[in-house]
Amino acid sequence: MSTLEIKDLQVSIETQEGSKPILKGVDLTINSGEIHAVMGPNGSGKSTLAYTIAGHPRYQVDGGSITFDGQDVLAMSVDERARAGVFLAMQYPVEIPGVTVSNFLRTAKTAIDGEAPQLRPWITSVREAMTDLRMDSTFSERNVNEGFSGGEKKRHEILQLELLQPRLAVLDETDSGLDVDALRIVSEGVNRVKAKTDMGVLLITHYTRILRYIEPDFVHVFVDGKVAEQGGKELAQRLEDEGYDRFLKAGV
Repeated sequence: MSTLEIKDLQVSIETQEGSKPILKGVDLTINSGEIHAVMGPNGSGKSTLAYTIAGHPRYQVDGGSITFDGQDVLAMSVDERARAGVFLAMQYPVEIPGVTVSNFLRTAKTAIDGEAPQLRPWITSVREAMTDLRMDSTFSERNVNEGFSGGEKKRHEILQLELLQPRLAVLDETDSGLDVDALRIVSEGVNRVKAKTDMGVLLITHYTRILRYIEPDFVHVFVDGKVAEQGGKELAQRLEDEGYDRFLKAGV
């Protein structure tokens, strides 16, 4: 069983006014097969948590720890975290001009596994995954995220997830910009990978609509850089009904 353990995590970013604290002591544990939904208002630190786990250089860790199967994640480079099995689906995937989707995917798979996949089985796997995600076959020859719609970018993120099969998936607002059909297709992709690999999932979202398809075991409410409340999937429904006013009014 793989375990991501976050203890008293404190993170800041540099601004024109100086260092600004974002995370102010976060504790969170995710085991294999568990789905943890992180919800909260804008600016509460949800995406900061995702990018800190992945190793984005903009975020400065001021205290606390992140371990994955007992290994110090904060001591790892970005590529070492990926090889250890940590995957980040970004809220705003970046364009990579001049690099086709097919080349990008095979290069990523080679980097993760330490050797290139056999070509024929790999092509079959890519085609099957694209079919499941309702992606046109010509998609693989387009440059990564260049000219992609919001839905195409998110499907490409889940295509990577299906082919790389990580042990932990951090999904940063994967539901943003998706229509109803695309949301269902993307969610089905996440569920397929989880069923095959028993990966853990950290799902960051503002809304409960994706949680109708990807059912969380635990829900954590972030407010002002801290976990203000946590519970089961019923907490998500309460947030849908009531919003975050009760946390903000209480000055949490």
